[in-house]
Amino acid sequence: MAGTARYTAIWDACAMYPINVTNVLAQLAIEGLYTAKWTKKIDEEWVRAILKTHSNFTQEQANKRLAALHDAIPDWEVDEDQYLGLIDALNLPDPNDRHVLAAAIAGHADCIVTFNTKDFPTEEMEKRGIEVLHPDDFISLQLTLEPVPALTAIKHIRARLKNPPKTAQEYIELLERVGLVSTAEKLKDAIELI
Repeated sequence: MAGTARYTAIWDACAMYPINVTNVLAQLAIEGLYTAKWTKKIDEEWVRAILKTHSNFTQEQANKRLAALHDAIPDWEVDEDQYLGLIDALNLPDPNDRHVLAAAIAGHADCIVTFNTKDFPTEEMEKRGIEVLHPDDFISLQLTLEPVPALTAIKHIRARLKNPPKTAQEYIELLERVGLVSTAEKLKDAIELI
């Protein structure tokens, strides 16, 4: 069940692309609320996307971000050898998403965290016992199931913001702007704790 370290979530590349979303997902995993997993291929996807869309973001910055993520979550990787053989047997609307589902199967994941929930049809996912959750839904669930450690995680993230620092209200607004609307609503009710 979400809210326990035994619960495992595969991050899709689109959930790793926005740094503010990744920070929350990572800190919740660091706090022990769940186990976060992804693959080198997923890393390659989000890095390629951010380099393509942000001309001021360099490969060096991407490498630093990768290293920080890998250091923070040392057991992150579902190795290619574990999931590669599963890809061809999977049926998804976009064949390019099959590696994410294959990694979820091989990594014994309970869910896939993605902004592209429609790319993982319910019927196909139910066959495998894997949920598909939008990052906002996933984070909101963590705040509901384990409010104290989840709020502590958010507080840690906000405390690290130095350039510029953010008030609790400013940070909530930032999360709203990156699509974490339900999360922001929950945080407004606990603003004094973050």
